[in-house]
Amino acid sequence: MSSPTDATAAAPRAAAPAFWTSLPYAQFKRDPYFYVKYDTAVALLAAGVMGALAFSGYQAPVFAPWMLVFFLPALYVMICAHAFAHNASHGNFPRPINRLVGELCGLLVISKFASWEIPHRRHHRYSDDPVRDPHPAHRRFWRYAYDTLVNVEKQLQQQYFDDHGDTPENRRYEKIRSAWSFLTGIVVATMWFTLFGPGLFWFVYLPTFVLSGLFVIHFNWSGHNAHTKDGTIEPTNLDHGWFWIGNRIFFGIYYHGNHHKMARAFNPMKMPKRAPAAAEE
Repeated sequence: MSSPTDATAAAPRAAAPAFWTSLPYAQFKRDPYFYVKYDTAVALLAAGVMGALAFSGYQAPVFAPWMLVFFLPALYVMICAHAFAHNASHGNFPRPINRLVGELCGLLVISKFASWEIPHRRHHRYSDDPVRDPHPAHRRFWRYAYDTLVNVEKQLQQQYFDDHGDTPENRRYEKIRSAWSFLTGIVVATMWFTLFGPGLFWFVYLPTFVLSGLFVIHFNWSGHNAHTKDGTIEPTNLDHGWFWIGNRIFFGIYYHGNHHKMARAFNPMKMPKRAPAAAEE
């Protein structure tokens, strides 16, 4: 017969698998302090990597012009990191590795996986709602890009108020949480700077970080038909011209209409005959 002590000892062992087989929103909804804990863990991880590099005597590569041959491959990897974080936010990888893939890709693109998954879940729930969608589409691309950068954080805060209450205390908490989240992103960026060195960071990593982010914004914009002058703004499938190429190298990314119909399809260009099981709430 097991004692209370045995049950207490078993609890952490049970909690760890639950963390790695769930999505951030499931924890965000249960724990009002999840995001501060999450960002703190990310910051400590990044600081630990930098400390290990310093302790080992690691020297970052000295930049040379020939290293620009890595630019296009790096851009492809960065776009795929966004795409894979997106797929992981829908649970589209095998369950034992889904969270790990999402977290690694989130670190690579600095946004962090929770900042990908929680607002994106809201985007699917309130698609093109001008008030509640983190990035409702409209015709002007650069205005849409700016609105996306601003609104994602606003909608992340709104999701907190929806789940945990819109009170003066929670609004003060969210201001602190938002600032800490931004600082955590700087710590992650500093980790990549330490690893790559100044040359590769400024001439390869940072430009591909910006371009891949713009690519994601553009695919959301065009994927909702906002690139047309008078078409209905709604999720749509695009498979002509550059969109045709993008679908073949980025796993059907411009089949956005299909994606909104069946988010659990890894490649919406190849819709399965039967819908996969629903993602965990």
